[in-house]
Formats: sequence, C-alpha cells, structure tokens
Amino acid sequence: METSFLQLIKQRRTVYALGKQINFSEAEIYDYIKDVIRAVPSAFNSQPVRVAVLFNQSHQDLWEIVATALAAKIPADSFLRTKAKISTFQKAFGTILFFTDLDVVQKLVKTPKLATYQYQEYNWSEEAQGNAQFAVWTGLEANGLGVNLQHYDPLITATVKQRFAIPEHWQLRGEMVFGSIEQPGKIKPMIADDARFKLFK
Repeated sequence: METSFLQLIKQRRTVYALGKQINFSEAEIYDYIKDVIRAVPSAFNSQPVRVAVLFNQSHQDLWEIVATALAAKIPADSFLRTKAKISTFQKAFGTILFFTDLDVVQKLVKTPKLATYQYQEYNWSEEAQGNAQFAVWTGLEANGLGVNLQHYDPLITATVKQRFAIPEHWQLRGEMVFGSIEQPGKIKPMIADDARFKLFK
C-alpha cells in the first residue's frame, strides 16, 4: 500500500533553520491551522485542543519570555548557547501555542456514563494533542514550510498566560515554531523494526 499521505509523513522533518520568506499571508496560515485542528479526532469528540497563533511582535515576545525564564535557571556561561538557540526561533515566521482545555477534561471525568473510563481521560486528551500537533506539523510542511516543536512549559506557562490573556484552564502543552526552510532538517534515525512491531496471525 502506498499513498500520498504516507509520503508526506515520511518527508516530515524537524527543521531548526527557519526564516520569514514565505508565500502565505498570516490569515491564510491561521485559517489553515484552524481547518486542520477542526478535522482531527478526539476521544468522545471532546475536542480539548486549544491554540494561539503568534505572529510579528507576539512571536518575538514569546521567545523573549522563554529567554528570560531560562536566564534565571541556567548559569551565565551556559546561557549564551541557549540564547543563540532561542534566537533561531525568533527568526521564524511564527509560533503556534498548543493547549489542553482542562475544563473539557474535567467535564468528561464527571460524566456518569463515562465512569468506567475516568482514569484514562487525561491520557485521551494527550492523544488529541498528539493528533493535532502531528496533523498541523505535517500539513504545514506539505505546504513548503519548516517546523520544529518545543516544550518550555510549564516553565513559561504563567507568564505566557498573562502576556496573551490565556484562560487559566488552558494548560500549555507545546510551542510549534514555523517558517521558511533556510536549511533542510536532518534525516531521522530509525530503531529496528523488531524493537517496536509485533505481528500475530
């Protein structure tokens, strides 16, 4: 079996060298991200994924927040390397903040007809996050953009919520950076098939 979808998955890479030279407007990108996230599945159609898309100064501000938070945690001689890494994110076109709406999670936990499954609900919201992040990532790269995914939560969560007026019940789960591809991503190493696949007939 072979599909164009499989080819897109195989071509997806983590790209760190990003720029701002893209052929889409901010509105086109924002609408595309919304379309993708509306289409991804979630347990019991709970739809717990929330996003904030940052462009321009908002994008820059996010990575200044990250730099400030890390500067307070990392020795000064090590921070220079960290600051250089953060500057590569600032050179990108934008950032997508992914959140889980904990009110949605708690509502399902308290639903009597789902009592049997309560202990799994947070895990299921994480599955929804994975679905959304993977779909957006693959979709953006299918349109010629480069993407990488960062995880500076919970270190930056409180400041991010204050700066961007994010509801308290939205839990930050990741920061997806995107832009023009200035240098291709590296080939991904693969573990042996027998370490992760089993077949039973």
